[in-house]
Amino acid sequence: MLQGDYLHLFLGGIAVTLQLFLTCAVLGFGLACVLMGIRLLPTRAAGWLVDAFVEYHRNVPSLVQLFVWYFGVPQLLPVATQDWVNAQGGEMVFAVIALTLNAAAYTSEDLRSGFRALPAGQREAATALGMNYLQTLRKVLIPQAVRAAAPSLVNQALALFKSTALAMAIGTGEMMYVTRQIEGETYMTFQTFAVASLFYLLGSWTLMLLGGLWQRRITLRMAR
Repeated sequence: MLQGDYLHLFLGGIAVTLQLFLTCAVLGFGLACVLMGIRLLPTRAAGWLVDAFVEYHRNVPSLVQLFVWYFGVPQLLPVATQDWVNAQGGEMVFAVIALTLNAAAYTSEDLRSGFRALPAGQREAATALGMNYLQTLRKVLIPQAVRAAAPSLVNQALALFKSTALAMAIGTGEMMYVTRQIEGETYMTFQTFAVASLFYLLGSWTLMLLGGLWQRRITLRMAR
C-alpha cells in the first residue's frame, strides 16, 4: 500500500491538503481581522453586513458553500474569466475561497469574544496616545483579542484542517480524494481509509501540540 505509485499518490494528497489548510488559515485569519475591524466601526450598516456574512457561513453547511462556489458562482462569470480560473486549477481556487470565507466567519466570532474580554478603555487609551484607528487595531486591540481567544483559535484551526476533506467533493486532489482514488483501484477499503485516518489523527495531534505551545508562550509573555 505505502509503496510505489500509491505512496506517491498519498504524498501528493498530503501536500495538497497541507497547502489548502495553510492557505485558508492565513487568508481566513487576515479576513477575520478585517471583519472585526469593520464591526468596531461606528457605522451600524457595516456591522449588519458582517453579521449577515457570519450568519450565512455559520448556518449553511460547509459542503453547500463549496458547491455554491464551484457550481454556482462560475455561472455568473464571463466565459473568459471561467477559462482563466479553470486554467489555474478551478477546484483548488474555489476550495480555497469557500473554506477561507467559512474560516473567517468563525474566526471573526472568536476574535469578537476575545475583544469583549478585554478591559474597558483600551481603545480610548490608544487614541489618547495618538494612534489612529488602524494602528489601534493592529497594535492594541487585535493582539490582545488573539491572546484572549487563543484556545478558540486553536480549535478553529483543527476544524479547518479536518474540513479540507470536504474539498474532495469538487475534485480537489487532497488526501480524501486520493484515498478514494486508491480505494477504487485496489478495493482495499480498510487499509486505504486507515492510512487517511492516521494522517488526520497525526495532523490534529500536531496542531494541538503546537497550539498548546503557543498558548503557553502567550501566558508567559503576559506574566512578564
